[in-house]
Amino acid sequence: NLKPRPPVVTVMGHVDHGKTSLLDAIRQTHVTEQEVGGITQHIGAYQVEIKGQTITFLDTPGHEAFTSLRARGAQVTDIVVLVVAADDGVMNQTKEAIDHARAAGVPILVAINKIDKPNADPERVKQELAALGLVPEAWGGDTIFCEVSAKKHINIDVLLENILILAEVLELKANPDRPARGTIIEARLDKRRGPLATVLVQEGTLRVNDAFVAGMYSGKVRMMLDHLGRRVEEAGPSTPVEVVGASGVPTPGEKFWVVADEKEARDIEIFRREKMRREGMAQAGRISLEKLKDQMEAGEVKELPVVLKGDVQGSVETIRDTLLRMGGEKIKINVLHASVGGITENDVNLAAASNAIIIGFNVRPEARAQALAEEVGVDIRLYNIIYELMEDVERALRGMLEPTKREILLGRGEVVQIFKISKVGTVAGTVVKQGKIVKSAKARLIRDNVVVYDGRIGSLRRYQDDVREVPEGQDCGIHLENYNDVKVGDIIESYEIEEVAPEI
Repeated sequence: NLKPRPPVVTVMGHVDHGKTSLLDAIRQTHVTEQEVGGITQHIGAYQVEIKGQTITFLDTPGHEAFTSLRARGAQVTDIVVLVVAADDGVMNQTKEAIDHARAAGVPILVAINKIDKPNADPERVKQELAALGLVPEAWGGDTIFCEVSAKKHINIDVLLENILILAEVLELKANPDRPARGTIIEARLDKRRGPLATVLVQEGTLRVNDAFVAGMYSGKVRMMLDHLGRRVEEAGPSTPVEVVGASGVPTPGEKFWVVADEKEARDIEIFRREKMRREGMAQAGRISLEKLKDQMEAGEVKELPVVLKGDVQGSVETIRDTLLRMGGEKIKINVLHASVGGITENDVNLAAASNAIIIGFNVRPEARAQALAEEVGVDIRLYNIIYELMEDVERALRGMLEPTKREILLGRGEVVQIFKISKVGTVAGTVVKQGKIVKSAKARLIRDNVVVYDGRIGSLRRYQDDVREVPEGQDCGIHLENYNDVKVGDIIESYEIEEVAPEI
């Protein structure tokens, strides 16, 4: 019994291009005077009506939130509105947002914002986006472009009408007559009401007193509030509601579904907790270069998705172009995103969401990105010689890759002071932030997530004494062998390379 449902829209774009302003302008234009007082808090999503039709907006703009939801298996967005400032044009995060939307297979509608500014140049923006494959309909392409001003509320209705036109083409439908299923968008702990979870209903109709499971928790819907803080008795497809009654605070991106009764809900919660404990959050099925040949032959993979990061644009472009040419009949290489800079949590989330590997050339992962990659099982490959990178991928495609070496990070320190000492050179006054710095190990110097030196420690001292290692929390003086260009704020990593037996 499929019936049309409202579209769910996420707003993306570069920082300061007006994502939040646009969401606020849409909300202000389409919330009636009586309702304005009802907006007490943001629940993560809201709805507007135009010409008798409803649109649901996710209230957290940006591709970071979008992709972290996808990384947990949640696909909630139907349409991405890409906001680009008319006076600024396409920026790095604009390109990143396009890559994230395309990786999810979600159509993009472009809103050229700030057209009220004197130096606005919408035509330049169109040319820049057309070069990235978003060609305006007026130029014979298939991307809808709207010129708006969030600040002056210009063409807000035109944008909403175009969203409805695109939604009509997508023929979005759901069955409202079944038990509700949806996704957790936001969750928090309220001092008065306990755990509160914002649920985007995707199928069926959610009602008060329904028993449910949400991620690792269960409960019964004691109360539901809409985006204006009003109590409601039921919520159909594409409707966001705040639900009171969960046994704990679920994680955004977790699935939510209604079950027969509270006993069944509790049984499922207990079963899932036990299963999670047994598996230890093992990430089976993740793609990796070692297992690529087996996964290809088992028919599990038809393409190798890659997130590529490098230290300079020239290297990134060369590697990307070479990778794209390397695929064969059995498998093609798909570069989801390629850019300059260190490996971030965003990159790991995109890789996790798309079952991709991350290749870094002369760059390092941020500490939190490394921890997240280990947690979700994303394969990060780091190289500083292009032909080694290409050889590894080539071998993986042929099934000959044998993991023979593995890096073990021993510690990480931050340079807080520089000393120039005659007959020695530059000594970096360093505070050990993580693990330990070991004199006999290998060392690298990182500046803005880019490796600028890779070698060994020439001397390691605490006060006047030579020491073998310095633990976390202590400071020390480090001189790097044959290298003096150290700056305050640089990161020094101490690491070892371990020989690993090939997998059988």
